Amino acid sequence: MTIREFKMPDVGEGLTEAEILKWYVQPGDTVTDGQVVCEVETAKAAVELPIPFDGVVHALLFEEGTTVDVGQVIISVQTGSGEAAGAPVQEAAPAAAEEAAPAARQPVLVGYGVSEASTKRRPRKAAPASAVAAQNGTSAPAAPAAPAAPVLPAVPAQPAGERPLAKPPVRKLAKDLGIDLASVVATGDGGVVTREDVHAAAAAALAPQAAPAPAAAPAPAPVQAAAAAEAAPARETRIPVKGVRKVTAQAMVGSAFTAPHVTEFVTFDVTRTMKLVQELKEDPDLAGLRINPLLLIAKAVLVAIRRNPDVNASWDEAAQEIVLKHYVNLGIAAATPRGLIVPNIKDAHAKTLGELSESLSSLVATAREGKTSPADMQNGTITITNVGVFGVDTGTPILNPGESAILAVGAIKLQPWVHKGKVKPRQVTTLALSFDHRLIDGELGSKFLADIAAVLEHPRRLITWA
Repeated sequence: MTIREFKMPDVGEGLTEAEILKWYVQPGDTVTDGQVVCEVETAKAAVELPIPFDGVVHALLFEEGTTVDVGQVIISVQTGSGEAAGAPVQEAAPAAAEEAAPAARQPVLVGYGVSEASTKRRPRKAAPASAVAAQNGTSAPAAPAAPAAPVLPAVPAQPAGERPLAKPPVRKLAKDLGIDLASVVATGDGGVVTREDVHAAAAAALAPQAAPAPAAAPAPAPVQAAAAAEAAPARETRIPVKGVRKVTAQAMVGSAFTAPHVTEFVTFDVTRTMKLVQELKEDPDLAGLRINPLLLIAKAVLVAIRRNPDVNASWDEAAQEIVLKHYVNLGIAAATPRGLIVPNIKDAHAKTLGELSESLSSLVATAREGKTSPADMQNGTITITNVGVFGVDTGTPILNPGESAILAVGAIKLQPWVHKGKVKPRQVTTLALSFDHRLIDGELGSKFLADIAAVLEHPRRLITWA
């Protein structure tokens, strides 16, 4: 019987880490090749990971909610039929035996690559289990027969004179937190310092910095202090920025300070479009499809792009070229429990109204379940964000990176409006279009926005302009 290890795979999107959201197995469970063992969240989407071999789960190396670097072992599995599943686990072969027999390439997810290191890491002195446990806040496994020894107040984390082993993201984290890597106890394979090690060291460094109470003031009794602490509400809550929210923040900052934004607004009457929505809901040819104002707004955007094709472009900074797109991958901004994501409907320009409705429904359902794949969020050209569902009139949206424009749809409200020379209650909304002024000048942006409004004001143009 042998112990095989499964490492956090690289999903092929240039990502360096992922958070373990949920384990579907526990130690002692039997697993088979291709069985999903956990769900992880990268900076772009939630992904389920299948195990690439058969066996019995030996150990889960990380708890749910832990962020793990790509390449780190996350689960170990007993394979082979030499012993029963409940038999004691044999220790892994010593380093000398591993060097004698080169490790075989382990398969991971289909399409994900793994690469063997060209050189081996230098041997690293193992840190005492008690020191690792003390710093990381975990309990170390008891030695078989060794007598208990007192824990030293300070344990050198790294041998003197050697540069600590750590990946670039971990080094940056340590630098940002002001932690000297040489003082960190490494728990990673081969003496590698992990993100958790750095966070543990930072927490330990902050512990003794609590300011002592003034000598003149008598310390409250323990019971009184505990009661006061429990009664006092927390004044601040810190939420780690990671996953989708982290990459969204980075993308928005990059977009806001890279593409020169211009935003234009138009307020108009959509009463006829709202009547058409109701009629389409009652059309037997569209039975079973989700018909709503967003569907017709998306169709109006596609018609306006056909009339103003130069808005559908991107800016190639390296080549100093404008890339005109002869296809429309229409992005739909979706608010999910994990943050804002923008999946897009591929080749939306070629879809019928029914096909567009099916694509919108599928996109929204997948986003709500947190199952949107990275591929679904790539190569968008223009985006729609519907802020009206929150009762907001409009806004000044920031471009999705790499796209030319984004349309914010405001709330549709019954308002007094001049119609045929008389003031009447009409369904009115406001659209806001932000666009990249390097690609779209004021005239083109204005024509594009005016065409969208014209189609929604008189929806028969969905036919006559198409």
